[in-house]
Amino acid sequence: MNRQGTGQGGGQGMGQGRGQGQGRGMGQGRAGAGPGGECVCPQCGARTPHQRGVPCFEHTCPKCGAKMIRT
Repeated sequence: MNRQGTGQGGGQGMGQGRGQGQGRGMGQGRAGAGPGGECVCPQCGARTPHQRGVPCFEHTCPKCGAKMIRT
C-alpha cells in the first residue's frame, strides 16, 4: 500500500549503507613497513640494512650509486 503525502511508501532513499572498502585490513602497502628489513639496489642487487627514520630511496647504492628500494 502506497500512501502519498504521509511520508511512507516506496522510494529509493539515500541511506548511508555499509561503507565498504574502508577499515582495517584494506589498502595495505609498503608505507610504514617497520624498523626491520633491508634496502636493496634495483640495479646491482647490493643490500644494506634499513636505517630507522630514513627512507631507502634517500640512500644511494655503495656499489653503483643508484637509488635504493625497500624490501
